[in-house]
Amino acid sequence: MTTPAITGPLQAPPPNLIGGKTVPSLSVNGIVSGIGLWQGNHVNGDEPAQAALSNSQVFLRKTAGWWQFYVQAGAYNIPILGTPFLSTERTMTELFGPVPVAYLKLAPGKNTSILIGSLPTVMGAEYTFTFENMNVDRGLLWNQENDVNRGIQVSQTIGKVTASLSWNDGFYSNRYSWLSGSLTWANGPHSLAFSAMGNLGQTAFRTLATPVQNNSSMYALLYAYSKGNWIVQPYLQYTAVPANVKAGIGSGASTRGGALLVSHTFKHGFSLAARGEYISSNGNAADGSVNLLYGPGSAAWSATLTPGFQTGRFFARGDLALVGVNRETPGYAFGPSGIKRSQPRAAIEAGFLF
Repeated sequence: MTTPAITGPLQAPPPNLIGGKTVPSLSVNGIVSGIGLWQGNHVNGDEPAQAALSNSQVFLRKTAGWWQFYVQAGAYNIPILGTPFLSTERTMTELFGPVPVAYLKLAPGKNTSILIGSLPTVMGAEYTFTFENMNVDRGLLWNQENDVNRGIQVSQTIGKVTASLSWNDGFYSNRYSWLSGSLTWANGPHSLAFSAMGNLGQTAFRTLATPVQNNSSMYALLYAYSKGNWIVQPYLQYTAVPANVKAGIGSGASTRGGALLVSHTFKHGFSLAARGEYISSNGNAADGSVNLLYGPGSAAWSATLTPGFQTGRFFARGDLALVGVNRETPGYAFGPSGIKRSQPRAAIEAGFLF
């Protein structure tokens, strides 16, 4: 099962074929899972302990022929370090709806593909949904990126190099002014990728799925090593949000960050993953700089440890994480008053991949 993409250490089951030998390219898979979470220094409107359905999704795909398709439908939750926890109902309503990813794929050549629809972003090292990643919670760098965009993407593979170019609506804005691209070199267990995105226009449109970063440009350089029981992924990221009077941004700002993700699989289904990251922003409140973290000019770091277990289709894993901030603006950090400089979090997720 190559779609949805799963970094590991979770392992996807084989495709469940529909129609047997009659329609061998049509298959369906899915996931059902729940999450429980505790966090310290919660902000107003959030709770210290919560539980939710984290996934109840099906994946329907056609993977052969000159035309193919992929549909991902159902319920999902996207927990993110350093941000308030949202209910599954609100996550679906305010983000990507009950069908977050769905596209038609045209394959005019063996190494050429054209995707049209709601597509996963080409940016970053982490995917959107919990089960796709090494850790249960998404990280600080991921929270600067877009998740799903609607548009068209053309990809071409030549030898060890794959290039992708996309025209889309960026942060799910329904304004088609974004240009995205990635260039990936892969050789055995090694891969090196450069991704870039940018809004060629500006808009004041804003929702939870379309934050202020919808007017930004962003770049990422990623290396990955995957062999045997090990996965190692370091990457660097840069984002820039320019001034935009129409959107209320008097002065622009940028972020610079780096992260390291590591996973090791042990015997008998056990695994251990870890993520460390640091991100900083420039600007200051005095000149009206846009807030991209915990106040203009703030910085943050996180550390996450994720032990896991999988046997057959059942899996269970937990996150132990800590987020710290510095140069924060009072009222923009953690705790009821927004002045606490750290937030611990513990989460456990369990379910079935089928």
